[in-house]
Amino acid sequence: MSNLVAGVDEVGRGPLAGPVVAAAVILNPEKPITGLKDSKKLSPNRRQQLSEIILDQALAYAFGRAEAAEIDQVNILKATLLAMQRAVQALSIVPGLVKIDGNQAPQLMMPAECIIKGDNLVDEIKAASIIAKVARDTEMIQLHQTYPQYGFQQHKGYPTPQHLRALQEFGVTDHHRLSFAPCRSVRR
Repeated sequence: MSNLVAGVDEVGRGPLAGPVVAAAVILNPEKPITGLKDSKKLSPNRRQQLSEIILDQALAYAFGRAEAAEIDQVNILKATLLAMQRAVQALSIVPGLVKIDGNQAPQLMMPAECIIKGDNLVDEIKAASIIAKVARDTEMIQLHQTYPQYGFQQHKGYPTPQHLRALQEFGVTDHHRLSFAPCRSVRR
């Protein structure tokens, strides 16, 4: 077991559509990255810049995900933990410790530490937060090409007034989470 630390964070628990995406990152201690912050505190441009630096300089990174249908099947909390577990398992380097943003850890083969507000405190978690957000946002922008009437490029699947109006007018897609109340009440 190495002495390397992986940081894990997820994005996409609250949206009505799209996957929940988790990232796991092992930073290179010899190449510190300046400017890391919780992804929500960065502009989209700065997030994109930092994501490219992280992907280029990290010792290892990986993504895990759970699709809308999986979220509906097991619930959002279990799906989030599953996405985190998948991200850690996909790392090309086995970390000695996994630091997870939040208060619940997925089942892992190595020690894990949950850190409330870890995306403000731990560089590895900040990095995971950034690359997960950029990956999911990019995917939702691509989904907009197929379903422009929903406005995914703006709200990324979150329950904005625009998205709720589109649901009422056009119904749900295969990418919507049918177990979430605003989608449950809409025709297919």
